Amino acid sequence: MAPAPLDEFAATLDFALDDFQTQGCEAIAAGHGVLVAAPTGAGKTVVGEFAVHLALQRGQKAFYTTPIKALSNQKYHELAARHGHDQVGLLTGDTSINGEAPVVVMTTEVLRNMIYAGSATLDQLGFVVMDEVHYLADRFRGAVWEEVIIHLPQSVQLVSLSATVSNAEEFGAWLAEVRGGNEIVVSETRPVPLWQHMQVQREVYDLFAGGATPDPSRAARVNPRLLEAIRSATRSSGEDPPGRRDRGGRQGGRERGRRGESRPGRPGAGGRFGGAASRTQVIEQLDREGLLPAITFIFSRAGCEGAVGQLLANDVRLISSEEGRRNRRTLEERSAVLEGEDLSVLGYHQLLAGLERGYAPHHAGMLPIFREVVEELFTAGRVKAVFATETLALGINMPARTVVIERLVKFNGEAHVDITPAEYTQLTGRAGRRGIDVEGHALVVWSRGMDPEQVAGLASTRTYPLRSSFAPTYNMAVNLVATVGRATAREILETSFAQFQADRSVVGLATTLRSQQESLDGYAEAMHCDLGDFREYAQIRHRITELEKAGRKQRSAARRAETAVSLEALRRGDVIMIGGRRSGRALVVQPAKTYKGRPGDPLVLTEHKQVRRLEPHDLDGPVTPFATVDVPKGFNPRSPKHRSDLAATLRIKAPQEAPPPPIEERARQAAAGTDGKVEELRSALRAHPCHACPDREEHARWSQRWWRLKREQAQVQRTVDSRTGSVAATFERICGVLTDLGYLDGDGETVTADGARLRRLYSDKDLLAAQCLRSGSWQRLDPAELAAVVSMLVHEPRRDETDLSPRLPTDGVVEAWQEMQVQWAEIEAREHTAGLDPTRHPDAGIAWEVHRWASGRRLDEVLGSGDMTAGDFVRRCKQLVDLLDQVAKATEDQRLRRTARSAIESVMRGVVAADRID
Repeated sequence: MAPAPLDEFAATLDFALDDFQTQGCEAIAAGHGVLVAAPTGAGKTVVGEFAVHLALQRGQKAFYTTPIKALSNQKYHELAARHGHDQVGLLTGDTSINGEAPVVVMTTEVLRNMIYAGSATLDQLGFVVMDEVHYLADRFRGAVWEEVIIHLPQSVQLVSLSATVSNAEEFGAWLAEVRGGNEIVVSETRPVPLWQHMQVQREVYDLFAGGATPDPSRAARVNPRLLEAIRSATRSSGEDPPGRRDRGGRQGGRERGRRGESRPGRPGAGGRFGGAASRTQVIEQLDREGLLPAITFIFSRAGCEGAVGQLLANDVRLISSEEGRRNRRTLEERSAVLEGEDLSVLGYHQLLAGLERGYAPHHAGMLPIFREVVEELFTAGRVKAVFATETLALGINMPARTVVIERLVKFNGEAHVDITPAEYTQLTGRAGRRGIDVEGHALVVWSRGMDPEQVAGLASTRTYPLRSSFAPTYNMAVNLVATVGRATAREILETSFAQFQADRSVVGLATTLRSQQESLDGYAEAMHCDLGDFREYAQIRHRITELEKAGRKQRSAARRAETAVSLEALRRGDVIMIGGRRSGRALVVQPAKTYKGRPGDPLVLTEHKQVRRLEPHDLDGPVTPFATVDVPKGFNPRSPKHRSDLAATLRIKAPQEAPPPPIEERARQAAAGTDGKVEELRSALRAHPCHACPDREEHARWSQRWWRLKREQAQVQRTVDSRTGSVAATFERICGVLTDLGYLDGDGETVTADGARLRRLYSDKDLLAAQCLRSGSWQRLDPAELAAVVSMLVHEPRRDETDLSPRLPTDGVVEAWQEMQVQWAEIEAREHTAGLDPTRHPDAGIAWEVHRWASGRRLDEVLGSGDMTAGDFVRRCKQLVDLLDQVAKATEDQRLRRTARSAIESVMRGVVAADRID
């Protein structure tokens, strides 16, 4: 009798399956979809690999999708080594290898595009593995995951692999609703226990009093010895305190549970920000303690490179000279394709020096080929320390014995924000290599201002909800209308996880509405009056209160406006009266003036010799000059003598009292309008039968509660209305814009020829790309110019620094840039009218560099004078190639198609093509 598929698969592994892995595999074997949520490093990918095994055994296809190209490359190598290169393919934005193989690894965007295109590659598809499916929470690219989940044929079994999230049941319930049968497998057990520490200057302490990370069911208590060490360090003058002795006479510090006592770090190597241990001290101590290899997360590319430079400056060596020579040979061999490039521009020499000593940086600004070498050597144990940005934590298989976190704040592209418990868990999840380490270690380096209670909260929190970031796009809209029709498309979008979560929140709000209505009914009964309709009487009283409140606001606003106008009218030498703590006469020494389009405030000198800016809120009402005093031309408000002399002149020459202020006309008119209405309502109130009720005020108290709760209920109802059908409503607004622009026909039910072109454009600025194609402004460009212009649709500056006057290489590029801005302005105006989030402005920040590169220049010539790193440039070029390919497929103009193909060839060369899979 042949073994069962799971038994056969398990026999190929060199370890026994954990319970959650077995449970997930059994669900797949039974024909169900499955969601597996488990900590980083727990081995959830085994469940996905079983789906691949099952597909090959049954003669079906399996797609293995990942969020990023680097992870796709890594998984391709793993599966090809396991099943053979003839059985496994790879499809990313710029790479296509054996795409019709039974097993294909791809980025999720590629699968989304295949679904919309109705690709024949989907035939015989039995399984789709979505690795890192929690990426659907990503605010920029997360919608792609939901699109795939919604649109995959029901016959396909979906295997979803996620990091630990607290609402796995909610996500699994949605999967079951849109995909049919779906099982949920959750494991919160790390295969390798994780110990949490903090390093305070040169000593390392356990974070928690009990040593290991506490069970989530009980409160986490911070180690009191750690708290005392931080208090001591905070009191110190900035120099490292001497090693303390505990009651047993032992050196204080090291408390890592079963691993023994600490040894003090050597002097030197300098401290860093806020009294923190230097990077050299941290790495050397980890080396002495046998806690390497380690990944140090630094939320800055420059910081990663700087860390390597610091270790080199301190002559730190973590591997033998022989291992260093092997690392040198590896980098030299892999970098042979860079022959002819200026290696210093690429950061080659520092990378080589670090690798020879056993450490390296890892961040998105590096060349992909350099990052791959670092990943390969670290995984092989030939690099002992890596300084990385958080991008390394996203799925790439680089576990370490120890993870070091320097700071708990990172820049998210808009502001510096605290890292979340989910991010902390994702980062520290790299610590502890399964089958190698008995335990993993997470080390936070203390610096002044860092709260150990905050660290403990991050380390012990187990609530990481998965929130949908799904929103319809223009490309999605035309593809849905073309394939299923507008009405069905709306129904499909209402099945998104975003709407599912919104509807679930509406359920709770609906309960609140019902409870509020019951209370309102009770209040209405309590204010019942036998003499008449007290609700009607209460409504009149409520209207009077609202009008009086509005009248006060109008009078106040009018008074503020009059005050502001009076301040602007003041001239140098005017004398006015001001109130407040130091009331009295004041002399205008500098009138109000407009600066950079913003109104300023007049500068005055008081009779008490105080110089101050006079703002409207400083005054009770408008001011009127009642005298004038000459201000000397050379008066300096910063000079005490000048102030004293001029204040004396003010006291002598100006009258002590001002005439009474006139009644402000604007405030008088504002009051008159409401006062008449209020008097009418008061007359109606006195004439109402309930006005004579002896229990009138008791009824009125209940009516006040009724009105207050009614306002609250209206707010809840508005929230319900905004959430119900919110995704579909956005889709309808998008369809409205597409209809106005001619991408859908007059009734918005059919895709036009322009809409068919838009179906092939998957850029974040998809509609803008389609508008530019339609305008014909790209047809006259040569390949290098086209590459430069299309780069404006893919480049996103690292910060919000859009350059509206960029350096452009040719007149043709200038004209295309100007036309692109016209098209963007039209789209943005229509989006504003429709109430849609605006399309981001195109950015020509790398057009000059792209043009030079596509014209055949060397990389050092292209990047020599700018701030862009080689890695960023290569990544943008890969995105550019992907969009150029879409343009070539979308356009009907044969010349433009040839130009786009030529542009791809001119960009995809040298370092840009260097990391393509062999």
